[in-house]
Amino acid sequence: MSDADRARADAVYAELLKRQGERWVQPRVERTRRVLELLDDPQRTYRVIHITGTNGKTSTSRIIESLLRAHGLRTGLFTSPHLERFTERIMIDGEPAPDAAVADAWEEIAPFVDIVDAELASRDDAPLTFFEILTVLAFVVAADAPVDVLVLEVGMGGAWDSTNTADGDVAVFAPIDIDHADRLGDTIAEIATVKSGIIKDGAAVVSSRQPAEAERVLRAAAAAKGATIAFEGEGFALVDQRLAVGGQQISVRGLAGTYDEEYLPLYGAHQGRNAALAIAAVESLIGGGSRSIATDVLSEALGQVTSPGRLQLVGAAPTVLVDAAHNPHGARALVSALRESFDFDEWGVVLGILADKDAAGIVAELATVAAHVFATAPDSERANDADTIADLVEAAGIPVTVHRDVADAAEAAREWAAGSDQAPHRRAVVIAGSVVLAGEALALAAAEDWKAGWES
Repeated sequence: MSDADRARADAVYAELLKRQGERWVQPRVERTRRVLELLDDPQRTYRVIHITGTNGKTSTSRIIESLLRAHGLRTGLFTSPHLERFTERIMIDGEPAPDAAVADAWEEIAPFVDIVDAELASRDDAPLTFFEILTVLAFVVAADAPVDVLVLEVGMGGAWDSTNTADGDVAVFAPIDIDHADRLGDTIAEIATVKSGIIKDGAAVVSSRQPAEAERVLRAAAAAKGATIAFEGEGFALVDQRLAVGGQQISVRGLAGTYDEEYLPLYGAHQGRNAALAIAAVESLIGGGSRSIATDVLSEALGQVTSPGRLQLVGAAPTVLVDAAHNPHGARALVSALRESFDFDEWGVVLGILADKDAAGIVAELATVAAHVFATAPDSERANDADTIADLVEAAGIPVTVHRDVADAAEAAREWAAGSDQAPHRRAVVIAGSVVLAGEALALAAAEDWKAGWES
């Protein structure tokens, strides 16, 4: 990667940031479709596995991508948001898209973006947004690579999301819960209805266990589209999960095969279930759900899986974990994983939450495990004030201190945990509440080498 190419890619991101941001969402998928038509539909040049849900999308996407790559296929992966640099969102063969590829793709699409912006302006409609253009950029980068399969994570919802301009051969549903209620609906059924829009005619559908009302919606949508559908539990399942050094041993009953004692270097039972969902998705794409995955291929793929910012170990002596956990469902999974996968008596929680999230719900879940909360704010215009978070924590009866930023909060938390040699309890730290905060923490942990241990 040359400095010139990096500068070109950074300039692309600067252009995207001039647009309405990711939270500015309208049900207007046809705008993205118009740009793609002018580009001769690059998203139709490869097969697609399309993924939606409330939590677990990115981890499941990354496991699917690793499985596909282990089969010898050239892969693309589009996820959001990024943790540190925007090119993380567009992966080619398991690595962020080269800066030159991103910049070249931008030069290819920019004239057509201008055309569509002009068409929208003529109708007094808002110009293309950050995420609409980023989706087109990802499709073009993947086509130019070229990839065999694109693993495509929905930005928000499903039916009217920009990514729904692609036709998924396989539609994957991670657990559905309440989130983005202002845009997707305030009931599980309403949210599931929007998400079910990614099911295409004749597709294969695989889904995690869902609330009954979501399951009914997905079954009806699949039937209407002539799609097959398999749910966790009846069609496939995580049948065993045991702790292992650095992760877990899992046994999975897939759609086409049984896979025993496979190593997954991720923590938490929810990651085991994500792996089972990913296996079912790949079985559906390769062999139509009737051919099992070869043992050596599966072992290689699972052993190489990473999911940055999802229960990621970033510090030692004291132990520090980073987890995005940006809604109550994610916080609940985090709490379960901390209890199941780690042997500590007390957890210090560095907590920062964006203002458009259910802060009270997140705090209520984390309060069941937190011994002390270090309240702070992510570096975002959308951040909740640290004092607001502290008030919620205090109301839950948990000791709390307020910190100006993640660096200050993490230093205080690590010092608190490192002092546990003199305390009656073994302590560790988890940094959670926001993808933005997780990205800041990962950068800070690397810069300060938290794995070298605490130095007082």
